[in-house]
Amino acid sequence: MREIDVTLITERVRALCMRANTDLGEDVLQAFDRAIEKEESPVAVEILKELKENARIAREEQVPICQDTGFTVVFVEVGQDVHLAGGRLNEAIHEGVRQGYRDGYLRKSI
Repeated sequence: MREIDVTLITERVRALCMRANTDLGEDVLQAFDRAIEKEESPVAVEILKELKENARIAREEQVPICQDTGFTVVFVEVGQDVHLAGGRLNEAIHEGVRQGYRDGYLRKSI
């Protein structure tokens, strides 16, 4: 049986909340490039370029792309031979989200 301390779950959820708001995936950045190439509206092209620039700044300076993050959805899979030690899974996830929003300077909108 594998044992996982719930503090590890809290730490990972915290880090993922912060990373999701500072590090857009390469696929998203490539989609911006494709959209810039196809877009006919000069205003839309400038907006797409600003979005790319915001993503670059967020990644390099580790600041949120946008502080209004909406809400966090966490999907969890736990194997049958796993024992969680030190608390409850649900509470660990909620604490990780709370810390991630606080430490990542994310606005709690809802």
